[in-house]
Amino acid sequence: MEKWILNDAPSLSGKIIIVTGGNSGLGYESVKAFSQKGATVVLACRDVKKGANARERILKEAGKKDIEVMKLNLADLVTVNEFVHEFSAKYHRIDVLLNNAGIMSTPYGLTKDGFEQQMGVNHLGHFALTGSLFTILKNSPGARIVNVSSLAHKKGEMDFDNLLFQNGVDYAPWRAYRRSKLANLLFTYELQRQANKHNLDMLIVAAHPGGSQTNLARHLDGGFMFKLMMPLAKLVIQSAARGAMPQIRAATDPMAQGGDFYGPDGWREIKGNPVKVEAAPQAHNEADANKLWEASEKLTGVKFVF
Repeated sequence: MEKWILNDAPSLSGKIIIVTGGNSGLGYESVKAFSQKGATVVLACRDVKKGANARERILKEAGKKDIEVMKLNLADLVTVNEFVHEFSAKYHRIDVLLNNAGIMSTPYGLTKDGFEQQMGVNHLGHFALTGSLFTILKNSPGARIVNVSSLAHKKGEMDFDNLLFQNGVDYAPWRAYRRSKLANLLFTYELQRQANKHNLDMLIVAAHPGGSQTNLARHLDGGFMFKLMMPLAKLVIQSAARGAMPQIRAATDPMAQGGDFYGPDGWREIKGNPVKVEAAPQAHNEADANKLWEASEKLTGVKFVF
C-alpha cells in the first residue's frame, strides 16, 4: 500500500484507546482520528481543563464521540498511579496504548521524582505507565502499544554512568532529548522481545512524526536562530495532522508486526506518507536495552509482570 490514509484504517468501534498528551499536537490529532473511527478514547493529559477544551473541539468537528478526559502527569509517578487506578476502575481492556506525550530540548530540570525531566517524561513516565497497565494489556487480546520516538534518536547516545545527567553534569537540551528518544526505541524492541518470549498476544510498535508543527518547540521560541530558521522550517515540515499519521497507522494497521517503526516516506523522513522505516543501529543494541530496562525498573519501582 503506497499511500496510507485514515480511510485505510479499519473501524475502531468497540476499541478502547489511551492517548497520552492528547490535548494538543500529535496527540490531539490522534484522539480525533481514533474517535472518528468509532473508538472509545481516553484523553490523558496533565491539565484536565485543556483536555476538556480539546474534547469539546473534537466534538464540534466530528460530532458526538466517546472521549473521556483523565489526568496524567508523566513527571509525577504518584499521578501515574492515580491515573492507572482511575482507568482500571472503569475499564477492563486496552486495545491501544499510545505513548505520545513528550517534551523537547528543555532547560535542565527535574521531575517530581528527581529524574532529569526529558528522560523522566519521555521514557520513564511511559515505562511506569505501561508497566502499571500491563496486566490489563496482556489480558486484552491483540493489544497494541505504540511508543512515539523522533528522528532525533539517530544521534542519540546512552551513557549508563550518567543516564540522568546528575546535577546537570554534561547536560545539553538536545543531547538529553536525543537520548530520551533513543530510549523510546530501546524500550519498544525489548518489550516486544519479552512479549514474544512469554507468548503474549500483543504488538509493540513505534512511530516518529518527522518534522511537524506542534508546541514541542515552545522552549526554542525567541532565540535568534529560531527566528531566522522558522520561515524556512515551515516550508519543510508538515502539519500536526500529517505528522500524526505514522503513529495513527502504527496504532491501527492490521498488517503491522511487532517491532515495526513508522515514519514519513519523504526526504530524510521529514514529511510524507506514513510507511515502515528503519531505526538507527544503536536502537537495536540489546545490551543497552537490558541496561535501560534494569535502570528504569530501579528508578520507577515498576516491574512488568509477564
